[in-house]
Amino acid sequence: MSDIIKLAVLAVGGQGGGVLTNWIADLATRCDYAVQMTSVAGVAQRTGATIYYVEMAPKTDRQPVFALSPSPGDLDILIAAELMEAGRAVLRGFVTPDRTTLIASTHRILATSEKMVPGDGRAEDALVESEITKAALRSVCFDMETLATEAGSMISASLFGGLARSGALPFETAQFEAVIKASGRGVAQSLSAFRAALNYTPDAQPIVQISEERVEGPKELQDSWQALLKQVESFPSNALDMIKAGLQKTVDYQDIAYGETYLTHLQSFDAELVPTAAKYIANAMCYDDILRVADLKTRASRQDRLRAEQDIPDGEIVHVTEYFHPRAQEICGTLPAGIGAWIEARPKVFNGLDRIANKGRRIRTDGILGFGLLWMVSALKPYRRKLLRHRYENSHLERLLETTQRYSAKNPALAIEILTCQRLIKGYSDTHVRGQSKFDKVLSSLDTLDGLDDAADWIKRLRNAALKDEKGDALDGALATVRSFT
Repeated sequence: MSDIIKLAVLAVGGQGGGVLTNWIADLATRCDYAVQMTSVAGVAQRTGATIYYVEMAPKTDRQPVFALSPSPGDLDILIAAELMEAGRAVLRGFVTPDRTTLIASTHRILATSEKMVPGDGRAEDALVESEITKAALRSVCFDMETLATEAGSMISASLFGGLARSGALPFETAQFEAVIKASGRGVAQSLSAFRAALNYTPDAQPIVQISEERVEGPKELQDSWQALLKQVESFPSNALDMIKAGLQKTVDYQDIAYGETYLTHLQSFDAELVPTAAKYIANAMCYDDILRVADLKTRASRQDRLRAEQDIPDGEIVHVTEYFHPRAQEICGTLPAGIGAWIEARPKVFNGLDRIANKGRRIRTDGILGFGLLWMVSALKPYRRKLLRHRYENSHLERLLETTQRYSAKNPALAIEILTCQRLIKGYSDTHVRGQSKFDKVLSSLDTLDGLDDAADWIKRLRNAALKDEKGDALDGALATVRSFT
């Protein structure tokens, strides 16, 4: 029993956990070891973990009896393809300080529970990394996903390099490389990722390639863009990067004139507020509507990204189905302001439209009809300022600007927190409605907080409470505390 090496691989769908396990089994076989490989499958495609289990022992006259699944406290090596998977392995007792060598990538794939939080729901990575290394006898933990991506390979190759680096298996590096070479697919990239992990040094600086900015289009528009960039130079130096990003976002969202409007809004702020205003005014101007969704879904860059993410070779046929669930509100928002407002003001007409529109729809955008439909919707972009949704969003922006300016002179810190409340508004449909409601609730407390020395801190607390849960229960509790001041 002491000669049996027990190894588990924890990976989510799409990370090549099966490939890595096959490599480990092939390595053991090549080195004259008896080996058994099993797996307990999770849900595929990055929504559930699969546990791959390998037991190996030197071949002798006696046939070893291997187990079919790992047991807590009985693992020599654990390989985790993501930081939180390593944390879960520790919690389940698979990693022990007297025996287990832990090999883990410290990058993150956010869990569904983390994505559901309206604000920043990410777990504390540094704390998890510290605890998992304490739980193991030896650990090899660093960002192996980045190394694999830079090499044009999958994380399975860099994890294989991390295994070789650990020395936990009694095999030479050349034997590891021979396994990769025999795999016959993506050999050069896999070897590059393997060696990057094998030779990784914590102090190594990443190679950053800065591409030269290229602006393409008619000369007249290019000249107008350059003129806008010249205007940016007149703003405070500590805000230039954010302003350029906001300017690029607003121009891409609408047009050059929209970028000019963005800079005009920023010019009304004191230097202390400009860095914050540059970010949140751009976000307020670039709201999500049907036109924006259609525009993004019909861009050539999106098709390239989908192919890259799914590792689809050139020439392969791809079917893409988009899911939409429009409500009457979205339909009215896409109509000219007068017509949309007329429909909304008549409940019978509005409810009738909602009964027709409010249902799930699937549109195939890999064909000319589905793609053409979305393209025609995106072609309404030049008319966006005349639509009802823009009227609403522009009214919200004017309120944000007016409220911020009212407090900017006497309490700049409070003005900054008011601007930052734009974080609450995101997405479209029900998500946007909930965010707008929370924004209104937070700003409704300004009259009560006005004059308090810690008014800015209270707005920040209210905003953070609003970002804690979808329904806004934490915010309601915080608002009750504020109301108690009166």
